[in-house]
This record gives sequence, structure tokens and C-alpha cells, in this order.
Amino acid sequence: MTVTAAFFYLFATLTIASGFMVIASRNPVQSVLFLILAFVNAAGLFLMMGAEFLAMILVIVYVGAVAVLFLFVTMMLDVDFAELRQGFLQYLPVGALIGVVFLLELILVIGAYVIDPGLVRTPMVPIPPTSVMTNTEALGHVLYTRYFFFFQAAGLILLVAMIGAIVLTLRERVGVKRQNIARQNARTPETAVEVRKVPFRQGI
Repeated sequence: MTVTAAFFYLFATLTIASGFMVIASRNPVQSVLFLILAFVNAAGLFLMMGAEFLAMILVIVYVGAVAVLFLFVTMMLDVDFAELRQGFLQYLPVGALIGVVFLLELILVIGAYVIDPGLVRTPMVPIPPTSVMTNTEALGHVLYTRYFFFFQAAGLILLVAMIGAIVLTLRERVGVKRQNIARQNARTPETAVEVRKVPFRQGI
């Protein structure tokens, strides 16, 4: 076994094990730490493939920003995880269906590779060598030409998810005080300040 193959199996094993521990860990903080470990090992796999730009983006954006944000939010919010686990059996059929779909996709991918290994090398043919075009330029060229519509569809999905999170967060709750910016801006000195004459040795 060569050194390259040894590092590949090392990074791949750690990535799979970390991904499993993300969903298997009982402590949410530990789950985020395992997620960071999975991102770092995936960045190592990208480096071995010659995609340095993707590796650095994975480390800088996902590990340095997204995963750390998850970690701080998980540590600061007082979430009752025992209450969240009570609805596990309620969503178990949907989760099992999604898991079966993913399993079938993995079986199809592995089966296609076993039947015809040349299918894996086919997408690499249109990518020019690094002497002609850097991997960053090639990624941008492919992303904004051939896969432009898929890129826009992914952006729309993220936009819908962001709008849904805002709507769920800003719903009206009884007994919760909210800041009304329009009412504050419409206040004048006459309505904001009230001068009252207090009698001597008496309260208001």
C-alpha cells in the first residue's frame, strides 16, 4: 500500500466515523466537535484530489464559521434536549424512509462503480489540466456555465429555508414584549416627555 492510499483510507475512515458520531452522540456539543472533525478530514480528501480551493473553503467557511457558530449557539441556548427526544418515535417512519432512500443511492453508486469503473473517470475528462487552468478557475467555469441552473436552484432552496426560519422565529407569542421601531420613530418630545408638578413632601 502506498502512502497516498494510506492517507486516503485514514481520512475516509475518520470522516465516516465522525459523521456517525455526529448523530450518535448524546451531547450536542460533542456532536458539533465531531462535525468539525468530519469537515477537517473531508478537507484532507479534497487536498489529495488536487482541489486545494475546496479544501480551504471547507476549513475556513464551514469549520471556521458555520461549525463554530453551531457550537456557540448550542452552548448558549438552554435547549431541553430531553423534550426534543420525546418526539423521536413520531418521526421515526419518515427518518427510516429517508435512510432507505440514501442506502439505495449508495448501493446504486457502488454497484455502478463495480460494473464499470470507467464511469467514475468520465466526469474528469472535461476538466483541463492545472497547467492550462487552475482548479479555482475550472470550478467557477463549470459552476456558472454547465451547472448554473442547479446552482440557482440550491440558492432558492436556501432562501426558502431562511424565510421559513424567520417566519417561525418571528411568530406572535402571547406575553412577549417586542420592539416597535415605527412607534419609536414616530414619537415626539411632547409625547415622550411629561412634566408633572409634584407637591412638596408628597409623591407622584
